[in-house]
Amino acid sequence: MLACARTVAFEGVQARTVEAQCILSPGLPAFHVVGLPDKAVSEARERVRAALASLSIALPPKRITVNLSPADLPKEGSHFDLPIALALLAALEIIPAEELARTVSLGELSLDGALVPVLGALPAALAAAEEGRALICPQPCGAEAAWVGAVDVFAPGSLIEAIRHLNGQAPLRRAAPGEVVADAGLRDLADVKGQERARRALEIAAAGRHHLFMAGSPGSGKSMLAARMPSILPPLSAAEALETSMIHSLAGLLDEGGISRQRPFREPHHTASVAAITGGGRGAKPGEISLAHNGVLFMDEFPEFPRAVLETLRQPIETGEVVVARANAHVRYPCRFLLLAAANPCKCGFLTEPARACARVPQCGEDYLGRISGPLMDRFDLRIEVPPVAWSDLDHAAPGEGSAAVAERVLAARAQQAARFADRPGVRLNADAEGALLDEIATPDAEGKALLARAAERFGLSARGYHRVLRVARTIADLDASEGVRQPHVAEALGYRLTIGPDRSG
Repeated sequence: MLACARTVAFEGVQARTVEAQCILSPGLPAFHVVGLPDKAVSEARERVRAALASLSIALPPKRITVNLSPADLPKEGSHFDLPIALALLAALEIIPAEELARTVSLGELSLDGALVPVLGALPAALAAAEEGRALICPQPCGAEAAWVGAVDVFAPGSLIEAIRHLNGQAPLRRAAPGEVVADAGLRDLADVKGQERARRALEIAAAGRHHLFMAGSPGSGKSMLAARMPSILPPLSAAEALETSMIHSLAGLLDEGGISRQRPFREPHHTASVAAITGGGRGAKPGEISLAHNGVLFMDEFPEFPRAVLETLRQPIETGEVVVARANAHVRYPCRFLLLAAANPCKCGFLTEPARACARVPQCGEDYLGRISGPLMDRFDLRIEVPPVAWSDLDHAAPGEGSAAVAERVLAARAQQAARFADRPGVRLNADAEGALLDEIATPDAEGKALLARAAERFGLSARGYHRVLRVARTIADLDASEGVRQPHVAEALGYRLTIGPDRSG
């Protein structure tokens, strides 16, 4: 008798349906798993055999063959244990095959028959919902998978509970979604004294998801400013939270099925590898740029990152997705993030302070920031210098505006953009606008056009730079609650564009 259990194999955030087909045939007793299994899947037969033995279920003296179809799709991970076991039980007529056909299952088996949590329950639940089937997963994964409200999720704690559920002897209750994770204590922008220009750039970057580059001497407050970016960003929408959580599910970052509405804030160390940043490794797991999807990627000591790592950022910044191509894997991950980079102006860090600078000024600054290629620097919409704040000013400076007030303006600006792009699939914020759409929403008035034309000719703006100035000007106009882009908006946008980098004069 041929029996089938449905499960999934992961290609990035996509879950592809896989059939675990089991047949018992005459011949020497054997247990084979075929269909391009990796080592973890091949070892499933021993875990399944031991789990069944713990339930006093003896395997018949026959040839047992389990085929994971489609056979040309690589199968990786321990979550194939449960569907293999259920397909075998259906072939032994211990559970009804027709009931099993109405479910998708995944889970790892321990030797005593308990179900161990696995990665990817959320994308598996989405795949089950698309097929109109229920999902059976380990108990710790139930709260996570239940966030997909269009699917019935059953979360047994052991194999025997799954058997009794499918037999109708002890039906399980549907799993309930986990709790919304409370926001961690966010650092307030009011803690930053001085740095009005940097605070303004942070607000513009948050409002339109514009990439921001900050350069300044050590201790000027770059990291302090970056750490307060999450406090001025609006919470994730329901759709964004689901997108982000799918990636975090594959990475094993969801805590007890809870989903957070706070935007991700990732800050990898400058020793991180290409695979750690863009994704890769065993199973082509998501990297930092994908884990920062719909959030912020903060890269401190930006020039200290390996050149190969920096250059791999160029394409994902433009396309909003990364393709992880390996010999045994070729997967796509979304990665629409806000890149926040910080750097010292030179190796010693005191290029702008003559009393403390080294003897190689100004060549040391050109060499140090020269590690960042022109094409990569061209992708930063905002570039600012963060000057040091004198110690004498720290005691007397009035507290700056708090995060709550800034967050209100950011939220209002993003609401305008959401209404503007409501009928534009794939475009959510001003940073996504391009081509005819950008001309439609960001064409400045006559004075603004003339100013931008003069600046483009004087400083040799690239086509990308020209369009990014328009995007930033549109965001500044949104923060100003202005329907059109006017000359002051263009002038401010140009001021952030021409501070640092290849467009800078002289």
